[in-house]
Amino acid sequence: MIEAVGLTKRYGAKTAVYNLSFQVRPGTVTGFLGPNGSGKSTTMRMILGLDQPTSGHVTVGGHPFRQLPNAPRQVGALLDAKAVHGGRTARNHLLSLAQLSGIPATRVDEVLGVVGLQDVARKRSKGFSLGMGQRLGIAAALLGDPQVLLFDEPVNGLDPEGILWVRNLMKQLAGEGRTVFVSSHLMSEMAVTAEHLIVIGRGQLLADMSVRDFISHNSADFARVRTADIEAERREKLTSALIEAGGQVMPEPDGALRITGLPLPRISDVAHDADVRLWELSPHQASLEEAYMRMTQHTVDYRSTADALAGFQQPQPGYGPHGAALPAAAPAVSDVPQQGWYVPPPPGENPYAAPVATPAPAPDAAPAPAPDAAVPAAAAESAPTKRDETEDAR
Repeated sequence: MIEAVGLTKRYGAKTAVYNLSFQVRPGTVTGFLGPNGSGKSTTMRMILGLDQPTSGHVTVGGHPFRQLPNAPRQVGALLDAKAVHGGRTARNHLLSLAQLSGIPATRVDEVLGVVGLQDVARKRSKGFSLGMGQRLGIAAALLGDPQVLLFDEPVNGLDPEGILWVRNLMKQLAGEGRTVFVSSHLMSEMAVTAEHLIVIGRGQLLADMSVRDFISHNSADFARVRTADIEAERREKLTSALIEAGGQVMPEPDGALRITGLPLPRISDVAHDADVRLWELSPHQASLEEAYMRMTQHTVDYRSTADALAGFQQPQPGYGPHGAALPAAAPAVSDVPQQGWYVPPPPGENPYAAPVATPAPAPDAAPAPAPDAAVPAAAAESAPTKRDETEDAR
């Protein structure tokens, strides 16, 4: 089990983690969520003894990580898949880690098979893709067959098959009674992998509860009700009956009704008593992503703004990409609203374009004189040459 009590970490004037307390229990996959810069990586580094807390403490199995005897056999972690010597093969990388911890070499081949890298075991890791690097990092975490495992973005760079494999691996490890602590930004993956969540924002604890409770506490469940589209009067009758029964009714753009405050059986009874036939009565629950966004919306440090140059290089009306003319049905320039951006002129009409070079004449053809440099033939014949002047001087 991992236990943090009053965990605080300051870097100068910046407080990365403040008074953080939680427990990660064995036998379940615990998700670790929070916006960028919320302190997740710092917390994991303190768990692994890589950073010393400013105050508070964190233990693994009742002991600080640095006091664990032969820690790699008790705790496995993947924090940075790129922390590998690129000149080593996958097998040699794991073999060096095994030798440092007294792990037999046979275990190296076992974990290579578990992560699916047995066919590239003798290839250098610098040629690995991002997904292959993730698999190698997971293999290193599993090397000592530890009871506590920490993973930071374990599915980063993996294809759908790899993501499914990691999901099943996490559940299998937790099913064996191990403590599995997973940090990820993929809400859809956490929703089907984790059973418990620890959510932090700006270094402070926001939630420590099951996934089901987290969604329920941070979203409004509602029922969706639809009647026949042509029965407007009955829809109004049903709305009044539901409001009288204590429900809140909100119309939706497609004509359905959103009902909150009443369970589905009660809604069905009210509709029956009002003699209104229902075409749809379905429950709706927010996704983990929706609940997460609602809870952390005030703790996000990096927010995007609208791009002032959006559409800056839109093609000129009447012309397609690369100056290709559009069909005659294209709208005229006057019919298209001007957005204030610069539109490049069509080919052949750019006043700033470089002049087109004139092809050179054939070798046997005399060059034509320039119009402004033409000299009358008589003047050309009477004009003395330098050779004539030399002969006259003699």
